[in-house]
Amino acid sequence: MLALRIARVFDGRAVVEGAGVVFVGDGRIVGVEPAWFEIPTDVEILDRPSGTLLPGLVDAHVHLVGDGQPGALERLGELSQDDLFSTIERSLRIQLAAGVTTVRDLGDMAWSVVDWRARRPRTGLPTVVASGPPVTSRGGHCRHMGGEASGSDELLAAVRERADRGADVVKIMAGGGRPTPGSPGDQGRFTAEELALVVRQAHAVGLRVTAHTHALVSIQDAIAAGVDGIAHCTFLTSDSVHVPEVAIAALAAQGIVVCPTLGRAPGAASPPRLMEPARKAGPGYDALRRRVVRAHLAGVTIVSGTDGGIGPDTPHGSLPRAVMDLVSGGMAAADALASATSVAARACGLGDRKGRVRTGYDADLVVVDGDPFTDVAALNRLDVTVLGGQVLSSRS
Repeated sequence: MLALRIARVFDGRAVVEGAGVVFVGDGRIVGVEPAWFEIPTDVEILDRPSGTLLPGLVDAHVHLVGDGQPGALERLGELSQDDLFSTIERSLRIQLAAGVTTVRDLGDMAWSVVDWRARRPRTGLPTVVASGPPVTSRGGHCRHMGGEASGSDELLAAVRERADRGADVVKIMAGGGRPTPGSPGDQGRFTAEELALVVRQAHAVGLRVTAHTHALVSIQDAIAAGVDGIAHCTFLTSDSVHVPEVAIAALAAQGIVVCPTLGRAPGAASPPRLMEPARKAGPGYDALRRRVVRAHLAGVTIVSGTDGGIGPDTPHGSLPRAVMDLVSGGMAAADALASATSVAARACGLGDRKGRVRTGYDADLVVVDGDPFTDVAALNRLDVTVLGGQVLSSRS
């Protein structure tokens, strides 16, 4: 058994008053005790008197097949299965080095993530929730990943295939987006009726549906269809950004989870052909962060995810920066941390075993040096990582 003795414990929702010792055994959390609790002499102790213990972080939007280099997704067709498997494992190691112990992969190449998960032992790597290739329209965004579908029969078949192959969630490209030429981000790609068909079929086989959409029109269609989550949710129109209050109210009322994919690398430049969509999106990244926080304050459920792997501006391992972006946009630190722990775990279907520091939950834990409630940059000072009860890294 292991005891972590720390200054404070964030349980995934709030700081646990008085807690200072967390016990781990057989891969689970077996106790959360006050600081004065007497630790038995036969228990190994990790003593971090200035540290904060949190649940392992959950990145709710990654692309493990992407290596974070320019043209990462466009080059996927050139890679062998062994190359893809190597990239997946390398991506997971980078995520783990940032304190991420669970990822939700929302779009892989030709089932490579799902196949890797089935064939390779996962000891020492983060848990993977996987969608398989994103369902997309003919010629639509990320069409080269192998998920094109058109018409009711093909859409129903696409959902059944994901259930049969062991995917955990259906990702559908409701609208266009970068970096696919000919699939503008301000346009929809499926109708509300088609999206509703996918949702009904997915729910019938026990799968959730997350819709990729930047466009206002496809956000409105996704809301009407009753999707479970929306990735990006940028509210792009043909020439600007328009955020109707009725749409925000509907997102909140229906409990649709929004993952705005923040955490962009500072100073990373977008390719020239992506600059115009970025210009239309508003006066800057600060404005985007503030819009996300305004939605949160209106009752919309926000989870943190990064789109990690698709390019230099969205590398793997940037989830701490996404949490910091929420705080800089005006979100309370506890809510921002919850967006990357308990709320994200629940959105990924793992809320009964991950994302909380609670007896019986998986012992996926991190300790950061300092207090992220007064200095959220403490998330960058990762000290201890515990995965499935095993201490993988810690300062000596």
